[in-house]
Amino acid sequence: MNWIILIIAGLFEVAFASCLGKAKEATGAAAAWWYGAFLLSLTISMLLLIKATQTLPIGTAYAVWTGIGAVGTALMGIIFFKDPASFWRLFFITTLIGSVIGLKAVSH
Repeated sequence: MNWIILIIAGLFEVAFASCLGKAKEATGAAAAWWYGAFLLSLTISMLLLIKATQTLPIGTAYAVWTGIGAVGTALMGIIFFKDPASFWRLFFITTLIGSVIGLKAVSH
């Protein structure tokens, strides 16, 4: 169950990074809403990470959490923020996914 909580925490990390990107593009009240969503996503992500690390090894949990966030944020950037999708960028995103899967596979 804590692996599921950790995955959800990683998805909220993607959400808070994406909210920052949207806030950068917005002005006035819309920017304030995006910053509010950022704070809410950040809080949820951290609380779920704390919950997951109560039973999972901290090094593995943190690496998986940041890996989900990094891959998810990079993909969100490519899909929604027009970041470049070069071969090498996609290659290294793929190796990061492999690393996260490997860490989970060797964790007890």
